[in-house]
Amino acid sequence: MTQQYLAGELSLLLAQLRAAATDETHACGAAQLRREAETTPLPGLPAVVTRAVLLADAMCWDSIARGDVSAFSRQAAAGAALYEFALCAGLLRGSGRLSG
Repeated sequence: MTQQYLAGELSLLLAQLRAAATDETHACGAAQLRREAETTPLPGLPAVVTRAVLLADAMCWDSIARGDVSAFSRQAAAGAALYEFALCAGLLRGSGRLSG
């Protein structure tokens, strides 16, 4: 895969995550990660992806805490798509598990 493809697909997935955000903090976080994905050299993308997956997780937990099933469903779908792409693209460290 080319760097442009990886960055472009990651950018699209982060836009979907941003659209699923229910508050400004998470929306801004996703937008910032999207900008980073579009400008970071290939070796830096795993760090961006790791932060994006953690953001998706936090968004889901916030929705669960509020009892917002609809938001949780959108966020979980966006997070799963992001995770699956990152795993298949080799952007997650280790064997599919996030490593700090």
